[in-house]
Amino acid sequence: MSRTADIKRKTKETDVILSLTLDGKGKSEVATGIGFFDHMLEGFAKHGFFDLTVSVNGDLEVDGHHTVEDTGIVLGQAIKEAVGDKAGLKRYGYFILPMDDALCLCAVDLCGRPYLRFECDLQAERVGALETELVREFFYAVSYSAGMNLHIKMLSGENTHHMIEAMFKAFAKALDQATSIDERVEDVLSTKGSLE
Repeated sequence: MSRTADIKRKTKETDVILSLTLDGKGKSEVATGIGFFDHMLEGFAKHGFFDLTVSVNGDLEVDGHHTVEDTGIVLGQAIKEAVGDKAGLKRYGYFILPMDDALCLCAVDLCGRPYLRFECDLQAERVGALETELVREFFYAVSYSAGMNLHIKMLSGENTHHMIEAMFKAFAKALDQATSIDERVEDVLSTKGSLE
């Protein structure tokens, strides 16, 4: 079974083309026009063993908000499509990831209900061309488009670059775990019989 998704989303603000393979090798080709954001998405793919292609043409002359948020929307849609009916999924995933001074906890539930809990105090306003307040907007968009519970908590950290990178990598590891197949799960892992 090929767990993949190809999503296109075009508005007056952005044109996003994204391809995701859950059972990949960690290969990526990313071009959003925001260098540090590209680096984070590449790290997400590498550490989650996802194959990811992202091309975004956004209104960066305004700012990075639409580019980052819309990429999150499309990635969330791709995750939702790629997991399909969620039969056999572990459903839950969690990881605590160290990145030098930063220590990030991330937990995921592919329950079909959107929710984001984001506890992180980023001191710097920018890392490269990425406005750091957009990191929360990205994860919010992913969680709501995918229909997942997503909790991200920075347990410690001083360097904003390290903290953001720890978030993306911890999310990758938690999502890889949640999307893994458990042969003991005959249908979906829910007493309700549905993860919608």
